[in-house]
Amino acid sequence: MLDSLLIAFALAMDCFAVSVVCGVVVRKYEGRTMLSLAFFFGLFQALMPLIGWFLTSRFSAYLQAVDHWIAFGMLAFIGGKMIADSFKQEEDKSVNPRLLKTQLILALATSIDALAVGITYACTGYNTLSQLGSPLLLIGLVSFLLSLCGFCVGVRFGDVVNRKMRPELLGGIILLGIGIKILVEHLSA
Repeated sequence: MLDSLLIAFALAMDCFAVSVVCGVVVRKYEGRTMLSLAFFFGLFQALMPLIGWFLTSRFSAYLQAVDHWIAFGMLAFIGGKMIADSFKQEEDKSVNPRLLKTQLILALATSIDALAVGITYACTGYNTLSQLGSPLLLIGLVSFLLSLCGFCVGVRFGDVVNRKMRPELLGGIILLGIGIKILVEHLSA
């Protein structure tokens, strides 16, 4: 159980960081945005290990070879857009955490690493779907809760960030940094 909890927190760290950025960008507590973002982060974090577990028998070598590039590409794309948007007028900005499309891309990008957890589960004795139920539920729940917390932290401290620098620039740099971290960790492993 402790292992599952630690895995859940490790997977949720990117969700937390991206949620902070989204809170900074949105600048106010919007229940609908907070809940939908947290829901998709939790859902994708729980589903990706399941998908990884299912695909392990046939495609694990192929997925492990490119998962970090996929995550890096999506985070670099969104981060690059946010950096570019930070230099535009408010009405010209295109990265909006309120949009379903943006939330889905962020949820997918932050959950790519969870595929590897599913592969690990398949290789360490999780032979049935019922055995995966508790760990997947825990991963989804922790990601959901940390995403809500992250959004609130971003809103709470967003004014400080807004006074000192452009939040989209900071957010873009953070997303790009997470993408680079994922890429470097996988390439050096």
